[in-house]
Amino acid sequence: MVRINSSLSIPESEISFTFSRSSGPGGQNVNKLNTRATLRFDVARSPSLSDAQRDRILEKLPTRISREGILRVVSQKHRTQKMNRDAATERFAELLRDALVRRRPRKKRRIPAGVRRKRLEDKRRRSRLKTGRTRPSESDD
Repeated sequence: MVRINSSLSIPESEISFTFSRSSGPGGQNVNKLNTRATLRFDVARSPSLSDAQRDRILEKLPTRISREGILRVVSQKHRTQKMNRDAATERFAELLRDALVRRRPRKKRRIPAGVRRKRLEDKRRRSRLKTGRTRPSESDD
């Protein structure tokens, strides 16, 4: 079971892994061993998710989910399959955890009149200061 939060755990039977060759440096290993782990999770058809959870995940992670509703997480940081598999699983749990957090909507606030007045007065003062620094042109005489 992959524990997401206190109310949600995903059984490992719903998660599939594929392994392939990693890119980048790694000596002889990079050409011989399939260490890159790709985790796939079917968000659209998962029985573990409620409709509300499914909708939130699809809304928050649109770039990571395919048209078929498959969430893909790739890890190739480490030199072993097991470490990459663990890293992908941890990243998967982190992504779902963040997607399922309900954030309080921001309340729009009015700018107090005194603050607005002070800001405009500061702008006028700064403008006068800069105008005073310019050389008078000959046409002003």
